[in-house]
Amino acid sequence: MSEKLAIHGGSKAVDKEFPWPIYDSSDVNAVAEIVMSGKWGNPDCGDEVARFESEFAAYCGSKYAITCVNGSVSLRLALIACGVKPGDEVIVPPYTFITTASSVIECNCVPVFVDIDADTYNISPAAIEAAITERTKAIIPVHFGGLACDMDAIMDIAKRHGLRVIEDAAHAHGAEYKGKKLGSIGDVGSFSFQSSKNLTSGEGGIVITNDDELYAMMRSLRNVGRIEGGQWYDHYHPGCNYRITQMQAVLLSQQLKRLEMQTQKRNDNGLFLNELLSNTKGLKPLTRSEAITLHCYHIYIFKYDASEFGGLSRNDFAAMLAAEGVPSFKGYPHLLYKQPLFQNKNFMCYAIPDHVDYTRVHCPNAEQACSEAIWILQHALLGEKEDMQAFAQAILKIQRAVC
Repeated sequence: MSEKLAIHGGSKAVDKEFPWPIYDSSDVNAVAEIVMSGKWGNPDCGDEVARFESEFAAYCGSKYAITCVNGSVSLRLALIACGVKPGDEVIVPPYTFITTASSVIECNCVPVFVDIDADTYNISPAAIEAAITERTKAIIPVHFGGLACDMDAIMDIAKRHGLRVIEDAAHAHGAEYKGKKLGSIGDVGSFSFQSSKNLTSGEGGIVITNDDELYAMMRSLRNVGRIEGGQWYDHYHPGCNYRITQMQAVLLSQQLKRLEMQTQKRNDNGLFLNELLSNTKGLKPLTRSEAITLHCYHIYIFKYDASEFGGLSRNDFAAMLAAEGVPSFKGYPHLLYKQPLFQNKNFMCYAIPDHVDYTRVHCPNAEQACSEAIWILQHALLGEKEDMQAFAQAILKIQRAVC
C-alpha cells in the first residue's frame, strides 16, 4: 500500500524548514550602527550607498552601478536613459512578472510580446527577430529563474538592428553566461532586491552599465534630475527621488558577502536535482546549455506531465508537493498579455497608440509553460544534498500514491 500523502494527513516527506532571508548578528549590528548614527538618508548622510554600488559593480564586472527603490524603477530608469520616446516598441517575453512590461507602459512605449523557447522558458531569439519593426527601440530579455538567455544571439540581433538591450536580471544575481555575470552583457542590467530575491534588503533595485552616458543619465533620473557637480537646487532631467537608504545599503553589503557561496550551492544543488529527476517519468527539468557557466536557480523549474501521474492535475500535484514540505509553487496561471491591464487597454494617462491590441496575441510556448511548469523556490536550493534527495522522494511518493 502506498504511503499516505501529507495532504491527506500523512507524514511529510520533507520535515525541514528552509529560512529566508539568511542573516546573523553581523547584519543586525551593521544596520544598528547606521540607526544609532542618525545618518539614515541618501545622498546627504554617510557613504554606505556609494560603497555598496561600487561593491556590486565590481562583483558583476561592470564599471557602474546605481541603486534605486525597486526593480521596477530600475527598468524604467534604464528605458528612459536608453532614449525611448512615446510610441516606441520594446520587445519583451510574456512569461515573467508584470513590471517587465508595465515599466514599458510607464515610459509611454508599447510592449511587444514574443514567445519563449519551449526548453528554457527564456525569450526566443528567432521570435525577437521576427517582431522587429521600424518602431522597435529595445529588447528586454528576462533571465527567468536565473537561467541565462541566449545572449550571443540577442546581442547579435541588437547590433544588426541598432537596438538597446536591457537585461532583466531580477532573478539572476550571481549567475553567469560564458563566465560573464548576467546583467553585465547588455547595455544595462536591472536587478531587484525584493524580499524573495537571491540578494535582498526587503525592497530595492539597482542598474549596472559600462556606458558613461547611460550611467550619468540613470544617476540623474534616480536623484530628482540633479547632475554630478551640479547645485542642490538645479534639476536637469525629469527624474524623481528613487534613492535607497543607508540602512538598505549596509544590509546589502552584508548580504553580498554571502552571495557567491550561496550561488555556487544553488548551482550544485540544481545540477544534483537534475540528476535525481532525470529518470522520473512525467518530469523534465528545463534545458541548461554549456553556455550556462553558473546558474543561480532563483527558481528551479521542471515540466509536469499529468499523464504519468494518473491524470493528476498540475494544480493538485503542486498542492500535494507543497504539503509534503517542498517549498514549491505551480507558477504563473496565465501570461502577461492575458492580464486585464492589456486585454482591457487600461493604460490610463499613458500615451499608448489606439491601434495597440493585445486580444489577438498568441505565444504558444509561453502558454504551454503556464499549464506545465512547477517551481521549487530559491531558498530550498540552499539545503543539503539529502534535502534534494528528499525533494525527489516527495515527488515519487506522490507518483506512487496516484498511479
